[in-house]
Amino acid sequence: MTELQSAPKRNFISKIFISSDEPRLRAGWRFLLQTLLLILIAIPTSLLAQYIPPIGDGLFTSQIVELIVLTSSIYIARRFLDKRTFVSLGLQVNRQAFADIFMGIAITFIMMGLIYLTEVTAGWLTFESFAWQTESVSNVITAVMSFWVIFIFVGYNEELLSRGYHLQTFASGINMFWAVLISSSIFGIAHLGNPNATWISAAGIFFAGVFLAYAYIRTGQLWLSIGLHIGWNFFEGVVFGFPVSGLDIYRLIRHNVQGPEIWTGGAFGPEAGLIVLPMLLIGSALIYLYTRPRS
Repeated sequence: MTELQSAPKRNFISKIFISSDEPRLRAGWRFLLQTLLLILIAIPTSLLAQYIPPIGDGLFTSQIVELIVLTSSIYIARRFLDKRTFVSLGLQVNRQAFADIFMGIAITFIMMGLIYLTEVTAGWLTFESFAWQTESVSNVITAVMSFWVIFIFVGYNEELLSRGYHLQTFASGINMFWAVLISSSIFGIAHLGNPNATWISAAGIFFAGVFLAYAYIRTGQLWLSIGLHIGWNFFEGVVFGFPVSGLDIYRLIRHNVQGPEIWTGGAFGPEAGLIVLPMLLIGSALIYLYTRPRS
C-alpha cells in the first residue's frame, strides 16, 4: 500500500501571511491592504473633487467620490488579494435582486413608521407642519428626489464595504459569527465622526449592522441589505423627519422630539435610542418571513 504524502510543512513567515486553505493572504492582511488601498485612492480622488462645483450642499458630490473610491479599491482587492470576482460579493443582477431591494425598502418603511407612531403615542413627539405647507411643491419634490438619489448611493457604498468586503473577508478567515461582530463594530465606530455621536449611538449603529448582516446571511446577496439601508435613511430622515445618524436633513414631516433621550436617541436620531432595538427585532422577523421560502 502506498503511503499518503503529508502536506508540506509551512514555515513561520508563511503561517503569518498566507492562508492555510489556499494560496492567498490571510483575511486580516487582506482587510488591512484594502483599507490602505482605499486611503491611497481616496486622497487624489478627493483632491480632484475639490475642483468640481458641488451639487447642492455637497452631499451628492461626496457620495460620488465614495462610490469611486470604495468600488475601485474593493474591486482591486477582490480581484488580486482575495482571488475572487467582484460580483461574488453578492452583486448578482437578476429579477430577485430587484425584489430584494424593493422588500428591503418596504421593511424599513414599516420599522420607521412604527418608531414614529410609538413616539407620537408616548407623547414624545409634537407635530409642527408638513414641508409643502411652507414651501412650493416643486421645491419639495426636488429635495425629496435629491435625497432619494443620495441615499441610493449611501446604501450601495456602505453595504459594499461593511456587509460586502468587511463581513465576507472576516468570515473567510474566522467564522461568520465573529465576522458579524467585528464588521458591525467597525460600522459603529465609523459613525463616531457623525454630528452628535456618542458611544451609545455607536452601539445602536452596531446593532443596526448586525441587522443588515442578517439580511446578507439569509440571502447570500447584498441587495436586501442595500434596500434596507436605502429605506432606513430615506424614511427615517426625509419621510418621518428624524435625524439620520446625527445628520439633520430635509424633512417632509416637521416635528419636535421632546421624549427621554435614552429612548428617542435625541439629536443623533433613533439609532442612539432604545426605541431602535424592538424595531430591529421586528425588522429581523420580517426578513425571516420574506426569505423563508429560500431556506
